[in-house]
Amino acid sequence: MRDKSGGVTKIPTGIDGFDLIALGGLPANRMTLVAGTTGSGKTLFGLEFLMKGILQFDEPGVFVTFEESPSDLRKVMTAFDYDIDGKEESGEWTFIDATLTSSPQDVVVGDYDLGALIARIGAAVQSIGAKRVVLDSTGSLFSRFADTGHVRFELFRLAAALREQGTTSVLTMEIAGERNAFSRFGVEEFVADNVVVLRNILEEAKRRRTIEILKFRGAPHRTGEWLFTIVASEGFIVIPVSLLGSKELASSTRVSTGNTEVDRMCGGGFYRDSAIIVSGPTGVGKTLMAIQFIAAGVAQGECCVLFSFEESRDQLIRNAASWGFDLPMMERSGNLRIACEYPEMASLEDHFVSMKQVIEEYQPVRLAVDNLSALERVATARGLRDFIIGMTSFVKHQEITSLFTSTTRTLMGASSITEAHISAITDTIVVMRYAELAGEIRRAITLLKMRGSSHDTRVREFSIDGEGIHVGMAFGQSIGILGLAGGGESVI
Repeated sequence: MRDKSGGVTKIPTGIDGFDLIALGGLPANRMTLVAGTTGSGKTLFGLEFLMKGILQFDEPGVFVTFEESPSDLRKVMTAFDYDIDGKEESGEWTFIDATLTSSPQDVVVGDYDLGALIARIGAAVQSIGAKRVVLDSTGSLFSRFADTGHVRFELFRLAAALREQGTTSVLTMEIAGERNAFSRFGVEEFVADNVVVLRNILEEAKRRRTIEILKFRGAPHRTGEWLFTIVASEGFIVIPVSLLGSKELASSTRVSTGNTEVDRMCGGGFYRDSAIIVSGPTGVGKTLMAIQFIAAGVAQGECCVLFSFEESRDQLIRNAASWGFDLPMMERSGNLRIACEYPEMASLEDHFVSMKQVIEEYQPVRLAVDNLSALERVATARGLRDFIIGMTSFVKHQEITSLFTSTTRTLMGASSITEAHISAITDTIVVMRYAELAGEIRRAITLLKMRGSSHDTRVREFSIDGEGIHVGMAFGQSIGILGLAGGGESVI
């Protein structure tokens, strides 16, 4: 399971998503510093590194704890369905309790060195044939040394001893700041071969977790910050959004939009693997467009998933029924899965993970998400951009025809933050707007963009009744329906 990358052997961590950005895993037989603020996930990273090593790669591990007792750590891991007790009994996992209360003789301020601790680690490694070692959290250990030079010396000594024992080690360290701070004593990042930084940043009154590989000495890795989340029963999950759709697809197969006239406007329907955005103000018919699209798939025996972030399940079913669509019957057919959740129920990263899990489990042919704009309430601008890029890339990679709705800021159509993020990466943009004509408010629809296909560019009038959307003739005179950023209108 070991991979050679750039001449340096790497071992996969098994941590979901991390090995993608690490280009194979952590450099083998080296020390990796995992630094982060309180609550950023350092301890969990170390625990999972050890547990996944046992479960997936048959590599026993030693966990050295300087702050939390082994009993507390065992309780932490039960929340993620990991049985540390069982691994200890089988001789695959060993704790070394180096907390002050348990072993004060091993930690002494002043001229004391780490010889006794290194000996204990070496004995534990040999007794179970360990390949992985985690030291958590070493800040509480080295804070007892007054001289940073002493800290550097002992870190070098510790790293050399772990390398000599043939282990790949993770050393966690708490840092005070979230930016431009990579260690506590100012020497750790220079001693460690590799540095990984975890951040739990507060932006726009919202928390956003990111992970960054600051350096892999002599080994390649992906640069930049990457989203991650921590999910009960799942653990530490890195979300490498820009890597999820590396497989470029271009299907020529057409699928019905669910509306005969809209199919004609599109030149025969949407392309099979395309991502579609339906933009419009509240109440104009976006949700109905999404339901028609899903219903067309169900009618053809296709598996479909509908995510709703604005309406409850009962509201969605009631509204669909008023347009002539029986969603419960579609569900009973086994071809529809409905998932309704308000954005405030979870973080944006958690929504991404849960949606990805539903898609992987159900493997739909069609997907509709109503409404992306609702997620703006729980997201930073950057977080929302990453979410949209990640989700559209993921579904395109799975060859799923996906339709996303987005609500404009005003009734007459000024664009939203969501549209700014998604318009460039979608294949088709359907614009639905209100139009004022001869003292009357009417509805208008047009195809603003359809990549790779000729399409009707006219502005068509449409109406809604108990049987859905009815697209009529093109407007015979100039009307303003496309909102500009400043709130004005352009004439079509």
